[in-house]
Amino acid sequence: MTNTPLNRLRLMGMIEGLSFLALLFIAMPLKYIYGDPSWVKMVGQVHGMLWIGFCFVLWDTKSKLNWTLKQAMVPFIAAVLPFGPFLIDRKLRDF
Repeated sequence: MTNTPLNRLRLMGMIEGLSFLALLFIAMPLKYIYGDPSWVKMVGQVHGMLWIGFCFVLWDTKSKLNWTLKQAMVPFIAAVLPFGPFLIDRKLRDF
């Protein structure tokens, strides 16, 4: 699945999106319900590294596919919204 820049972007978006959901719906409740902030620290660090990786993959895809800044902003904005990478995946798949 990672043989094209677009497929790499889609895969990285899915992984980063899952880490964001884990942070929001697993780690944060553990912190505020059970008072255990260690999960937020651990999952947050992983999510941060994946976010940076997503940005690099997005930049690579933009460069290789000659996307405009407007075209690249669509997956970027989707990545900062919960469930955004999953919603934008269909548009990227059909691109």
